[in-house]
Formats: sequence, C-alpha cells, structure tokens
Amino acid sequence: MNLDDLISEYASIEERLADPSVHADQVLARKLGKRYAELRPIVEAHRELASTLDDLATARELGGEDAAFAAEADDLDKRREALEGRLRRLLVPRDPSDSKDVILQVKAGEGGEESALFAGDLLRMYLRYAERIGWKTEIIDSHPSDLGGYKDVTVAVKAKGNAEEGVWTRLKYEGGVHRVQRVPATESQGRIHTSAVGVLVTPEAEDVDVQVDPNDLRIDVYRSSGPGGQSVNTTDSAVRITHLPTGVVVSCQNEKSQLQNKEQALRILRSRLLAMAQEEAAAAAAAERKSQVRTVDRSERVRTYNYPENRISDHRVGYKAYNLDQVLDGDLHNVTQALVDADMERRLAEAQTS
Repeated sequence: MNLDDLISEYASIEERLADPSVHADQVLARKLGKRYAELRPIVEAHRELASTLDDLATARELGGEDAAFAAEADDLDKRREALEGRLRRLLVPRDPSDSKDVILQVKAGEGGEESALFAGDLLRMYLRYAERIGWKTEIIDSHPSDLGGYKDVTVAVKAKGNAEEGVWTRLKYEGGVHRVQRVPATESQGRIHTSAVGVLVTPEAEDVDVQVDPNDLRIDVYRSSGPGGQSVNTTDSAVRITHLPTGVVVSCQNEKSQLQNKEQALRILRSRLLAMAQEEAAAAAAAERKSQVRTVDRSERVRTYNYPENRISDHRVGYKAYNLDQVLDGDLHNVTQALVDADMERRLAEAQTS
C-alpha cells in the first residue's frame, strides 16, 4: 500500500473505532486498535513533514529579505531531511507478526545443572526487561532443577492495551543458543566453564491465526512432577498434546487442573504451528537474501555472556558491551536496539533495490 492508502485506512479505522457498536465485538475492537496504533506514527510523521514543508517554503520566500528567515530555512531543511528519513523507515514493509505478543521458552542445554541455573538467570533477565517496558508476563509451564534453576520454562509476554510496538518487535531476536562463560556455583576449583541455553520465541497465535482440528490431536494425561506442591504426584493433571500432522509435542503441568493445563498447552501449540507456517513461507524469500538477522533458529549461537569480563556479545551484528550485570538485571534495550537497527538497514536496502 502507498502512503495515501495508509492515510485513508487510518481515517477509516478512526471512524470505526468511534462507533460504539464496534466495541461490542472485543476481538474486532482489539484488532482495529492494534492496526490504528501501527498506522499512527506514519500519519503523524506525514502530517509533521507536510507542516514542515509549508514552513520551509514560507521561510525560503522571505529569506531573501530577512537573514533571520534564511537561518530558519536552514533549520527547517534539516528537520525536513530527518522527517523524510523517519517516514521512509516507517513505510518499509513490516514483519506481519510485529504487533503480536510472544511465547518465550528457555531450555537448559549443554552444561547440566549449571546450564539450568543460567536458564533461570535468563528468565529473570526477560522478566525484568518486560517489567521495565510495561509488558505483562505469565509463566505458563516450568520444570525446575534441583539447585533452583530451570530445565525448561515457558513464559507468555504481552503488551498492555494497543501499544504501538508489539512484544515480537523486540523479543524475536532472542531466539537461538545463548552461551555463558563463568565459574559455576557447582565448581569447587574456581575454573571457568562454558555452557549453553536454548531460547525459542514464537508469536502468540490468536484463534483466527491458526485453526487446530481436535481430530488432529492426541491428548495424554499424567501426574505432575517437580520439587513440591499439593498437586504434584497426586492427580493426573499434567497434559501432553501431540499434533499428529506435524508431530509437534507440547506438555504443560503448572496449573492445578487438567483443563487449565490443556488450555495452556493449546496456547503454546498454536504459537508453534504459526511459527512453523511463517518459517516455511519465509524460507523461499530467505534463500534469495545474501544476509539477514536470524530470529528463531535455535541451532545458531547468537550471544555470549562472559562473567569474568562483565561482557555481553551478540555475534549476529558484532554488538559488544561491558555491562553484563546491568543487562542481566533487565537493561536489555541497547542489545535489542542493535538488532532492530541491523534488521531495519537490511530491509531499507531491500526496499531500495526492489
């Protein structure tokens, strides 16, 4: 769609949102609200650019008679250039999932108990980061380790209201293998060990995104396992769902009732099926690209956390900083921004050559 079409769409959605009957359908109202929030920065940038161009024309017209207007014209011209660049970036085709919430899974890998402890550290980092931004988090499923870490933990992260920027916009770059270098709590000789944790991030699918046929599901129930709790090992409340056409298996045991665990497992299943469909659709396009910022490829080492040097390194874009302690406390903005910027540069280059 060109700029005029987007402005028309914005005006149409604004008119529909003013209709009380639209809000009787919460799904429709939320969908329109998200789209309205996506288009708002484009429309505002366009309006500001139009106003600046009018002021610039007037300042240039009067600049020959008054030096003050000539100086103002120079300032307005710089502002025009910045606004045009901003509008170009806003008009670059977006990732269709950018407005979505996410389901994020952190899973211990190589390194045994030390890996599980670091999985707990990464979970804390993401929860703190979400808190800083104002996102809501909900732990859907977890499998704690003996020393207080996590063998596997899954958390849903949601933006509040009709935020202009969805959770996927930032967290999609977290998918991959995260490597840690530090002296483990289990190490008595003070030697530095290297272990790894896998992170999988998928956009949370809504019912309209993925239709799951109940006939395609095999649902098994079993007793929960864990370090404690009234429901553990007493009732068959844990649920395992197998999607027969794809072989995707999802289990959930955090909730006390079998029905609640089934609902949570279906949330995770829908998000993974959506991610699979999107990856298949993107595969052909990705093959034509010479380079790209990887997102949900768990086989790729994406980041290293070096405790002795207090260093964090993202290997995809060459980002390096020596504030690891702050990052692990949730100050993840500069890291994610480096990846957002690299992805934007790639997409701008593609738009200019297409």
